Amino acid sequence: MIVEVEVRTPQGTLLNLPLEDETSGFRILDIDGLYPVKATLVSSKFALLDGELYRSSQRGPRNIKIKIELDPDPLTDTVQDLRDALYEFFMPESEVSLRFIRDDRPDVDTVGRVESFDSPLFTPEPEVDISILCFDPDFSDTATTELTGNTVSSETETLVPYGGTSPVGFKFKLNVNRTLSDFSIYLKAPDNTTQSLDFSASLVAGDVVDISTVTGDKGATLTRAGTESSILYAISPQSDWINFSPGDNFFRVYAEGAAIPYELEFLPKYGGL
Repeated sequence: MIVEVEVRTPQGTLLNLPLEDETSGFRILDIDGLYPVKATLVSSKFALLDGELYRSSQRGPRNIKIKIELDPDPLTDTVQDLRDALYEFFMPESEVSLRFIRDDRPDVDTVGRVESFDSPLFTPEPEVDISILCFDPDFSDTATTELTGNTVSSETETLVPYGGTSPVGFKFKLNVNRTLSDFSIYLKAPDNTTQSLDFSASLVAGDVVDISTVTGDKGATLTRAGTESSILYAISPQSDWINFSPGDNFFRVYAEGAAIPYELEFLPKYGGL
């Protein structure tokens, strides 16, 4: 259950909107758009074949709508004072970060742009209707999951439980401690499908390889003797940009020879609250 909404501007100014505490003068009446975003499905028709064949799908932006009743303390505030206070956070076109505090689930974040702020002036029961477009349809956990491990020269896998509800990429760091020419990252998803990412380049002790499979931030860099450079060319074009899926994932980094330590981190994503 959601117990509070935190609103933050890019400058760091914070507005707390508890759902059960109305002393601030802001009473949240409704929050819409927290359920999973509708997907657009693409399919094709074929002659002499009943139905259609699924091709692809895509989710659009998330539209969060917040309805707030303005209930000022007559000794200290007016309706216009409260409306002005909200303008600081919800002026159309402005960016705003939202955190939903929950008492039975992890807290989650999202970022959006204010689409509209509607608040009729001449009404006996003043309310505000705010529309926010979040271009990433997923909510993000507030805490990053961090794991450590070592490369293996066998088929030994590491169980990585993923409690999010949307697939998510990860950031991988290999701390090279010996000469290495190639390695591969494998992931067996909960549905038993396997993804792999193959890396091939001459590495020496002291090198650090960073690989990101996060959507919008995919890439690979090499840090050698304090200098960072792109090493995207070392990833095979046939590789998968691996994602963890909801459920139990089995992770393995294969490299011949002695074990090399690695670090792994990802930010769980949720398709709806």
